[in-house]
Amino acid sequence: MRRRTVAGMNLRSALWLPIFDELSDPVVIARLAAEAEEAGWHGLFVWDHVRWDEPVRAIADPWITLAAVASATEKLVFGPMVTPLARRRPVKLARETATLDRLSGGRLILGAGLGSDRFGGEFSKTGDEQDDRKRGEMLDESLEILTAAWSGEPVRHHGEHYTVDDITFLPRPARPVPVWLAGFPGKAKPMRRAARYDGFFPVNLPHADEFAKMVETITALREDDEKPYDFAIGVPAGTDLEPYAKAGATWWMAEFPWDDLSVDAVRGVLREGPA
Repeated sequence: MRRRTVAGMNLRSALWLPIFDELSDPVVIARLAAEAEEAGWHGLFVWDHVRWDEPVRAIADPWITLAAVASATEKLVFGPMVTPLARRRPVKLARETATLDRLSGGRLILGAGLGSDRFGGEFSKTGDEQDDRKRGEMLDESLEILTAAWSGEPVRHHGEHYTVDDITFLPRPARPVPVWLAGFPGKAKPMRRAARYDGFFPVNLPHADEFAKMVETITALREDDEKPYDFAIGVPAGTDLEPYAKAGATWWMAEFPWDDLSVDAVRGVLREGPA
């Protein structure tokens, strides 16, 4: 049964899950994904973290979890939302994303961003880069490498942070993997970066009016306005989605509180159906 409809709007719906504690078991997430597909949801996305503040104790690996989701479903699109590329080696991620996309028959969406040390110290406690500017440079280089790797052509990249010296990455993904960039609305560089790819996912968006301004800005920055583009919004179930849909949202991701997670809570939203 559908919870609500947004009349006349092309808005797809996904679950957006912190894979912590009760949701840290990939078998559980795979079952929820299968149930979501059966209930008519369009996607399932997971957080990508190696550490989080208390009371979180258990955390799943997103890529193994997403492989389980791919195997348990047939139509559901999925991906990390978002993965901080500066914490991952781009050549390894190129192999992982292509393999996962082929496993699913072309259903992977890569959500990417800078990441943050704020909630778990996962950069400072692991020796990873903490400087936002440098992580931005690493993000841009990683995206260049991934795009080149997915083409199946030899990759020759000699940058400030990464080197790939004449390597061909085969097999290719089942289709070009869509890339959604995350960022704070109002910050120019993340929106310019997002305009070069396939979608934008705003972080800590205060209001639908702010979302509308962000859509307008990125649309003006895009060089090819004929190419499909996604604007995603993460808000809790029960939120009035119509203002976001009217502003240009193409995806709604049902968010859940990381400090009060339960399988039953996810299943309750899931069973009410997508927007």
